[in-house]
Amino acid sequence: MTSLLHADARLVDAATGRRLGGADLADRVADLAALLDDEPPGVVFATAAADIDAVLRILAAWEAGRPVALLDPQITPAALRDLVGRFRPAVLLGAPAPGDGFQPAAAGLGPAWRRTGPAGERPHPDLALLLTTSGSTGNPKLVRLSRTAVQANASAIATALGLDGDEVAPTTLPLHYTYGLSVLTSHLHAGATVLLARTGLTSRDFWTAVDRHGATSLAGVPYQYEMLRRLRFAPARHPRLRTLTQAGGRLHPELVADFHERMAAVGGRLFVMYGQTEATARMTVLPPDRLPGKLGSVGLPVPGGTVSIRADDGTETTEPDRVGEIVYRGANVMMGYAETAADLARPDELGGVLATGDLGRLDADGFLFVTGRIKRIAKVFGVRVNLDDVERSLGHHGPVAAVAGADRLVVVVEGADPDRLAGIRAEVAAALGTHSSGVQVRGVDALPLTPTGKPDYRVLEEQC
Repeated sequence: MTSLLHADARLVDAATGRRLGGADLADRVADLAALLDDEPPGVVFATAAADIDAVLRILAAWEAGRPVALLDPQITPAALRDLVGRFRPAVLLGAPAPGDGFQPAAAGLGPAWRRTGPAGERPHPDLALLLTTSGSTGNPKLVRLSRTAVQANASAIATALGLDGDEVAPTTLPLHYTYGLSVLTSHLHAGATVLLARTGLTSRDFWTAVDRHGATSLAGVPYQYEMLRRLRFAPARHPRLRTLTQAGGRLHPELVADFHERMAAVGGRLFVMYGQTEATARMTVLPPDRLPGKLGSVGLPVPGGTVSIRADDGTETTEPDRVGEIVYRGANVMMGYAETAADLARPDELGGVLATGDLGRLDADGFLFVTGRIKRIAKVFGVRVNLDDVERSLGHHGPVAAVAGADRLVVVVEGADPDRLAGIRAEVAAALGTHSSGVQVRGVDALPLTPTGKPDYRVLEEQC
């Protein structure tokens, strides 16, 4: 069984300064794994807080060969009951008591509960990790990831970013989110340090910890880069911070160019990436030295991966400038989805091939450009409108989201100035060549966001 931990990997708690690394870290994980071995067989649920004890429990489940589903530490009791009822976990780690059918587990596991009732079907032996799909609400599906997929992606990202034991990465994203988890696994794989920070980018404590512990990189999604610009982020103030990475949605090219220039001015780097939970995390990486020449691209496949474009007739190509569905192949592709406990026993159903649901094209050098989502389409007076194209065209107005209304396009922007809203409406109608009555522009104080920082389209659609 392959460990996720390099012999030199380290964890540091940003708030308390507690450190755990090397042999001490490995021994602590092994001790917890031994305790899990004595618990009932089956899948483990674990809350994924950014603290050392929570991370130790996750690593112990991996070390014990137990499939582990990572939960939001702020999960509601109702959502927890739904997941427990559908997936019948054998053990819950770090979660509150889920109700009848559970009793306290081994004391050394911290807050933990074991199932006393009938167990679910035994999970497939290759299954290692379960994550909710990005932005899921209601009754989310779980993405089934194998040990091979998690290892492959950790290794590929470490290679693509050139990670080594000198790196110190703070947690800027939730660990139950695939991008945040990938930061953790890739750095532990490389023998680097993960700085477990529970405060956000707007917190003075966060930046104090960045400087005190010599953080070398930051990972962010688009809204965090908007935030960094408002905070007037200056890398020169943080002498060891020389790498930025971005994924989790499209970052406006103007912001890509801005942050590339900021980092280049101090000898630093900005990596633009593209990924999905269904591929464990990141699938492509744009090398910083290809900016600004490849502005708008998400780069080349990570080591071990390939990308092609699938046309409407099902044929695939790598020819330049052919637009279609992006298809990714690699060892990091999921085994499939799970909606109930019975699905956890299913074998690999994808064979390393992921039809992403995203539209894109390759250029003559093989660089990928993501152009939208297949299902992100609205109809305005019978004319099909790509909602992602609308958002891209309005990016200069700041945070914006486009959703489909009843035979109209609804654009939601931050701010409520009537003249500005009217101007945006006229701009959209002119660009689409349609009457302005087919476009509604709403102003809000702040766009509703998913836990991973993307516009929450479900909430917006319900409000339309």
